[in-house]
Amino acid sequence: MIDLGAIQDMLKRLPGAREEPSYGTPGFKVGKKLFARLHQKEDAIVILLNSIEEQQELMQRDPMTYYITDHYRNYAAVLVRPTIAATAFFELLEHAWRRVARRSDLAAYDES
Repeated sequence: MIDLGAIQDMLKRLPGAREEPSYGTPGFKVGKKLFARLHQKEDAIVILLNSIEEQQELMQRDPMTYYITDHYRNYAAVLVRPTIAATAFFELLEHAWRRVARRSDLAAYDES
C-alpha cells in the first residue's frame, strides 16, 4: 500500500525531488515543476506523464490500478490507486521525475 510516508521515502532516492503543497495536498516537484501529487478528492496519486497515449496504455493494461476522472481526460496524467505494488509505483514515480529532473540530477542518479 502506497501512502504519503512511502512516497516521501521514495523521493529521497530522486535527486532534486522535494515535497511542496499542490492544490491543498502534498505535491512532488523538481524546482517549480510538478511531477506527482496526492489527489485532493480521490484516494489516489496523480502522476504526470509524457502523453495521453501513455495514460491510455496504463489504463488498458491495469484499469483497477490506473484511471482518470473527467478532469484528466485530455491531459497527460493518470490517477494511481494506492494498492499498487511499491516497486511498480516507484518505477512510475521515477519515470515522472525524469520528465522534469535537471540534467545534473539525472547524471547523479544514473551514476549511482
